[in-house]
Amino acid sequence: MTSYFPESSLTRSSLSKRTLFNTVMTVITFICGFLALLPLLAVLSYVVIQGFNSLSPSVFTELPPAPFRKGGGFGNAILGTLLMVGIGGLISIPFGVLAAIYLTEFSSGKIARWVRFATNVLSGVPSIIAGVFAYGIVVLSLTQWKLGSYSAIGGGFALAILMLPIIVRTTDEALQLVSQDLRQASLGLGATNFQTVTQVVLPAALPAIVTGSTLAIARAAGETAPLLFTALFSTFWPDSLLKPTASLAVLVYNFAISPFKNWQSLAWAASLILVLMVLLTSIIARWATRQKA
Repeated sequence: MTSYFPESSLTRSSLSKRTLFNTVMTVITFICGFLALLPLLAVLSYVVIQGFNSLSPSVFTELPPAPFRKGGGFGNAILGTLLMVGIGGLISIPFGVLAAIYLTEFSSGKIARWVRFATNVLSGVPSIIAGVFAYGIVVLSLTQWKLGSYSAIGGGFALAILMLPIIVRTTDEALQLVSQDLRQASLGLGATNFQTVTQVVLPAALPAIVTGSTLAIARAAGETAPLLFTALFSTFWPDSLLKPTASLAVLVYNFAISPFKNWQSLAWAASLILVLMVLLTSIIARWATRQKA
C-alpha cells in the first residue's frame, strides 16, 4: 500500500522553525525562572552566611546585652514571638475556619459575595493599619482600665487581624474544592448537615486548611509594624501577657539600625532564627497533612 506521507516528514528536524522556536522559548523560560528565584536565593544565602557567623548557644538562653558587651542573646524575643503568634492563632484560626464554613455551606450567594469581598480588601490592608487599629482597641482600652498598656495580648490581637483574611480565603477555597458528590452521598445516607460538614467535608479539606493556617502564621511571625504599636519591646523575659513583650521582628528592626556591632550581629542571628522558624513550621505542616492523607 502506497503511503501519501513521506517517511522523512515524520523525522524531527533541528533546523526547522518550529524546533528552533521551541528551543528558544524553553531557554527563555528557564532564564526567567532562574531570575525569579535569584532574589530569594540571594537574600537567603546572605542571611544564612551572616546569621551562622553570629550564632552561639547563648543566643537562645540569654537576654540582649548592653552596647559593646560581648555575648548575650535573644531568648526572650523567641519566647515572645511564639507567645504572640500563638495568641493570634488561637483567635484567628477558629474564627477563620468557622467563617469559611458559613460562607461555603450555609450562607446565601449575596452575603457570601460581600463577605468574600471584605476579606479580599482586608487582606490588602497594610500591616501598620492593623497595628494602629489594635492600638486603639487593645492598648488604649488597657490603659483606660489601668491594666497596662503595651502587651503581648495587643500584639497577638494585631497579628490575628493579619492572619484572619488568609485563613478565611484558603479555607473557603479548600471547602469549595471538595466534591459535591461527597456531600450528596453523606446526606443520602441520612447524615445531617452538621455531620456532613464535620465528618466528611472538613476532613477532606484539612490539608489545604492546615497549609493556609501555616501561611498565615508565617506572615504573622515576620511582622514588625503592628508589634511596634501594640507589644513594643522589652529586654526582659516575658512574665505577663499585660506587659511589653519582645519579638524577633522588632529586635531585628531595633538592633539592625543601631550603631553597635554586637547588636548588629545579634540582628543577623535573629533573622536566621526567624527564617528557620518559618521553614520549620512549613515542614511540620506538610508532614502532618501528608500523614493525614
